[in-house]
Amino acid sequence: MPSHAHASRSATLRREIAALAARMMAEDGISDFGFAKRKAARQLGATDTEVLPNNAEIEAELRAWQALYQDEEQAERLFEMRSAAVGVMRLLAEFRPYLTGGALDGTAGRYSEVEIELFPESAKEVEIFFLNQNFAYEHREPRRPAPNTPEAILSFDWDDVPIRLSIYPTAAERGGRRGQERARLAQVEALLADTAAAADAASPSPEHKR
Repeated sequence: MPSHAHASRSATLRREIAALAARMMAEDGISDFGFAKRKAARQLGATDTEVLPNNAEIEAELRAWQALYQDEEQAERLFEMRSAAVGVMRLLAEFRPYLTGGALDGTAGRYSEVEIELFPESAKEVEIFFLNQNFAYEHREPRRPAPNTPEAILSFDWDDVPIRLSIYPTAAERGGRRGQERARLAQVEALLADTAAAADAASPSPEHKR
């Protein structure tokens, strides 16, 4: 029946979009699921929003792709990123940092940034702190004004690992963002210990950048 054939084509296209979006996230450092799926859909000529995969479908494809093509590299990369996250979170402990994104859930791609959220009394406090420390950073304007948009975004490198700080008002800390996993410093330190063991198991060499 035509309807059955249409449903089958839609399901196939949905899987293709998820797979391509996952590859973009793994290879190109795209961290935004929505951006990745829309870009993949455009490349595949999909115009029906109903065939767009959800984030869970893309994440499953991403984990499968990384396990197949980046297994050893992924363990090393996560170790580096989580080490950097711990260093930054210790430095900025007074601003209530949380780790989020791919460095936390394990889906970070080769060029992904470490994503850290801060909840200071004022965004200016963080920039003043960096200025007093003679710490070089770049100030980025949030992409668009919307609910849950940070007040400011600061970016810099920590031991050659790109860091993105999203600064939110203090009151936003209690609510969190729907569906967004995040972790405090103690949780990330425990995660780093597990990651070190995984990296040791994946690598023929016991040496890591520390």
